[in-house]
Amino acid sequence: MKAEQKIAPYGSWLSPISADLIAENSLSLGQIVLDGQDIYWSEMRPAEGGRNTIMRWRRGAPEEVLPAPFNARTRVNEYGGGAFTVAEGVVYFSHDNDQRLHRLMPGHPPQPITSEAGRRYADGVYDRRFNRIICVSEDHRASGEPVTSIVEVDGTGMGQVRTLVSGHDFYAAPKISPDGLRMAWLAWNHPDMPWDSTELWLADVAADGSLMNRRRVAGGREESIFQPAFSPGGELYFVSDRSQWWNLYRAHEQGMEAMAPMEAEFGLPQWVFGMSTYAFDSEKRMVCSFNREGTWHLATLDLDSRHFNHIETPFTDIHGLVVSHGRAVFVAASPTLLPAVVRMDLATSRYEILRSSSTTVIDTGYLSVPRSLSFPTANGMTAHAFYYPPENRDFQAPADEKTPLLVMGHGGPTSAASNSLSLKIQYWTSRGFAVLDVNYRGSTGYGRDYRSQLNGQWGIADVEDCIAGARHLIQLGVVDEKRLCIRGGSAGGYTTLCALAFHDCFRAASVYYGVSDLEALARDTHKFESHYLDRLIGPYPARRDLYRKRSPIHHVDRVSCPVIFFQGLEDKVVPPDQTEKMVFDLRRKGIPVAYVPFAGESHGLRRAENIKRSLESELYFYSRIFGFMPADPLVPVAIENL
Repeated sequence: MKAEQKIAPYGSWLSPISADLIAENSLSLGQIVLDGQDIYWSEMRPAEGGRNTIMRWRRGAPEEVLPAPFNARTRVNEYGGGAFTVAEGVVYFSHDNDQRLHRLMPGHPPQPITSEAGRRYADGVYDRRFNRIICVSEDHRASGEPVTSIVEVDGTGMGQVRTLVSGHDFYAAPKISPDGLRMAWLAWNHPDMPWDSTELWLADVAADGSLMNRRRVAGGREESIFQPAFSPGGELYFVSDRSQWWNLYRAHEQGMEAMAPMEAEFGLPQWVFGMSTYAFDSEKRMVCSFNREGTWHLATLDLDSRHFNHIETPFTDIHGLVVSHGRAVFVAASPTLLPAVVRMDLATSRYEILRSSSTTVIDTGYLSVPRSLSFPTANGMTAHAFYYPPENRDFQAPADEKTPLLVMGHGGPTSAASNSLSLKIQYWTSRGFAVLDVNYRGSTGYGRDYRSQLNGQWGIADVEDCIAGARHLIQLGVVDEKRLCIRGGSAGGYTTLCALAFHDCFRAASVYYGVSDLEALARDTHKFESHYLDRLIGPYPARRDLYRKRSPIHHVDRVSCPVIFFQGLEDKVVPPDQTEKMVFDLRRKGIPVAYVPFAGESHGLRRAENIKRSLESELYFYSRIFGFMPADPLVPVAIENL
């Protein structure tokens, strides 16, 4: 024990990592676009109601390009991404309020360049040959399922939209070759998700801008393709998991050439548009990022010799990679560095931070550095997680007290937990909670085989792994088995509810917009995920029995654990009625339950005041359940049946 440390129970420690700090000072840094020497990126600002603005780095300083109240956000596939592109100083973006494509020219206010109400646009690229934007369109004008296609939008602002590619259920990543004579894109159909089966297509561009000689060059059943891209020399590259790992390939007339085969992931689950894990420094060299066992790395790849050179960096999370003029730009983070836009000189490997997600500097004495864990789980399998012990330089718990554990299940579920610095995790560890962030079977970053282990097992394998992780820590003697909590949002909320309904391990739980009724999700969700459960559970309605069997809403009688629910009232992914029915049934059963709804929020909390309220409400809830006195002044939350 350090001389200056105070003795206080876990959960009651005073921390400088406040809910206000997290809500007001944290930006979400997104897509990066290069235009000549200028660097553009998007950032979501909770303090502005979750508005997405566009920033530019020019002449050594950041500046905001997109004026308020414009909001660069697209709703294609509901999750969006790829909301803007830039060409010769002109910004083209999707405006959230009307989903129309807008053009922002220097010295002028943004102007819409599409007129049709009911259409959405994403993943745009500028085609100089025809002065047009080529992008993914999602057409909601007719009744029934929206129609997705690849379209061209007249760059002159005349409002003309022409369909270039149609016929598949989904499209992504249209790319134009450097000479403008070819176009590549991704396509897939129901019931597949893009991490299950996708196809890479290539076509020649005709004199009138239409496409001819269309051919599929890669992909198909049980092969996922990610991020097609043309090199400066016109060669087509892409990422495929045909080897069971998302690796880099080059397309030839003779077939496909593996560029850097290894047991690592160069791809990501395509929940959003505009993701990038590699880019070209020249005709001869590529810069790439890859994930090995949950940690991201940076490297260069010689395209002739295929020599792979690892670049040492302090970062463990790297995404949004773009390259130009001997410099790589990306969003990076580490266990002690918040996400930031980083520019790296490829000749020296020196880097500079252009924009951090927070201006606040936090003393490392309040930061918990995660430890990678692999532990045995059901059926002789192995699962993975990041473990964060409690850490606060000012406090220590009584010698006879073990720490409460907060188990986190990530969303998706086809996604992954990161070991980069998250203030939302440090909020708990700096107050005396241990956190276990689980990469359960089905998570990405560990190869297709691991990712596929959730097929048919959602609500089973993920829950088993969360429980196995908690029991592993109990066996190590580092956490209190009587104060185990579990929390999760969206798919992680479903994992949380299944843990409560089908097991007796946890003593408190927090559910953020979580799935409780699988049948309702299958019937009512949006197009992108309308068949997602076919693999995770089984085809619906043919296997309605499984949907009912694994829906926590039908097993409330087995829940004996206090639960707090958080729900956006405009959520179209998990509609509020799912949460409200769960709350009603728990209330009627007499289980301690709290419900915190948020007007104006959809799937995820974007507004600063709601982020703050949710964190403080969750802390208050745990304090009442476990009987500790928080150091923070908290607004009480109504907990029924307590």
